Amino acid sequence: MEGAQTGLTRRYARGLHDAPAVLDFPIETLPSASSSGTTPMCRNIKTLFNFEPPATEDEIRASSLQFVRKLSGFNAPSKANQVAFDRAVDEVAAAARRLIDSLVTSADPRDRNIEALRAKARSAARFVTPM
Repeated sequence: MEGAQTGLTRRYARGLHDAPAVLDFPIETLPSASSSGTTPMCRNIKTLFNFEPPATEDEIRASSLQFVRKLSGFNAPSKANQVAFDRAVDEVAAAARRLIDSLVTSADPRDRNIEALRAKARSAARFVTPM
């Protein structure tokens, strides 16, 4: 690994912070973006558009909560930040509902049970242990 560029954390390698002069692992070991060339979405935020039955308010709120947690870095905010955190969740949920209601598609709605089975199959393939 001589000559390999290294990074102290994933944040430095992704350009989110100025990297320190001394780094401790090769940047090449970091996971790359998905095959589509975009950064992968948080696994806890699920697609809610074009399902039968449609997404419920609880599902939209749960996804909004995950999104705000990801943005803020808080799993549970402090008392001082609780009001701002809850307001952000409400605003993201309202924006998500407007978005889902305004999207159109010619594709048939997806079945939740079939999509759940596909997700389980992907998970099983991803976490298979070599013999």
